[in-house]
Amino acid sequence: MSSIVAIVGRPNVGKSTLFNRLIKRREAIVDAVSGVTRDRHYGKSEWNGREFSVIDTGGYVVGSDDVFEIEIDKQVELAIDEADVIIFVVDVETGVTGMDEDVAKLLRKVNKPVFLAVNKVDNNKRAENAVEFYSLGLGEYFTIASISGSGTGDLLDAVVDALPEHVEEEESDLPRFAVVGRPNAGKSSFINALIGEERYIVTDIAGTTRDAIDTKYNQFGFEFNLVDTAGIRRKSKVKEDLEFYSVMRSVRAIEHCDVVLLVHDATRGFDGQVQNIFWLAERNRKGIVILVNKWDLVEKETNTVRDYERQIRKEIEPFTDVPLIFISALNKQRIFKAIETAVEVYNNRSKKIKTSKLNEVLLPIIENNPPPALKGKYVKIKYIMQLPTPQPQFAFFCNLPQYVKEPYKRFLENKLREEFNFHGVPISVYMRKK
Repeated sequence: MSSIVAIVGRPNVGKSTLFNRLIKRREAIVDAVSGVTRDRHYGKSEWNGREFSVIDTGGYVVGSDDVFEIEIDKQVELAIDEADVIIFVVDVETGVTGMDEDVAKLLRKVNKPVFLAVNKVDNNKRAENAVEFYSLGLGEYFTIASISGSGTGDLLDAVVDALPEHVEEEESDLPRFAVVGRPNAGKSSFINALIGEERYIVTDIAGTTRDAIDTKYNQFGFEFNLVDTAGIRRKSKVKEDLEFYSVMRSVRAIEHCDVVLLVHDATRGFDGQVQNIFWLAERNRKGIVILVNKWDLVEKETNTVRDYERQIRKEIEPFTDVPLIFISALNKQRIFKAIETAVEVYNNRSKKIKTSKLNEVLLPIIENNPPPALKGKYVKIKYIMQLPTPQPQFAFFCNLPQYVKEPYKRFLENKLREEFNFHGVPISVYMRKK
């Protein structure tokens, strides 16, 4: 599994901008208003051949009476506790503040690599002013400008060098299905119903599951490893935020599975917390099955299923080609349908399409629906092949790959889904120079 890097600091120092730069996409909200990072953001980054997860935390404020800021503080402490490496971001414009000193005091107690990043250093004068941050007692610092990217390469070199050695886990030929979701959604109940024994403690209290546990499943012609990834542990030194911690533990498990079974409580909305876990799985290019649990508790009318499904698919646009199974773990309703679907998604994710078949089917479609001309330039796609990767990735070779925009890439993805059935699986489409 990849390592975790947490970005921490007080509000308004540029943590989200640095996060966006590390994951190479604009995902976190960047704003000049204090406290915008209300939800934590999670992303994948790669540097010098090492992949790692990045967490952008909310701004840390000590001693605040604001309930919202108190919750952020809890989550920052949890991120620090779970991370392998910590980047502490400060702002050269404001200099050392009392809040910076509070964060530094917290980090000096942490027995993990901490890198002090002095942000907004975009000229020599500011580089000179950065010297005052030695007073935080964290040793050497890195001067960066997260907006332009200046200095971030040296910072990442050091971060990657400090990551723990990557240990290859014993490979298993069995598919690995991760059961994820927010606390008390019914993950452990689902596994208990499936394996027919009370392997997991099930109570009405969120957060009963302390650690992720693997279970080998071998019944009714199916064989795979099943993982309960609630992973919520009691920690004496950490104030708990169960919602945040459930995502923290899911990060690692999602990265090391083939298919994610996202258990969603039908009596609660498909809210930001559930969506966060969904997009974690999508960004990691895992197969996904959404299990709408506790369906027996929902009052139903003629079109309840249709309307509920339509609402969820709207929330997960544009990746809507995902199976939804309405289950009741308590009543063992459709739980085997859930597993059958997960196996189908696993097979879809493992599918390899012959190059000759790809070209035979898709080239006529592309000829009838070519990419739009741009600046008088016409794109000619001449050849298609599937890349030798664990998940479906396709290269389209053409004369002008730079002129093929996202809407047309989505068109190609949709045609791949229609023609070859990649239900439940994210697809990557790349344009390459022929």
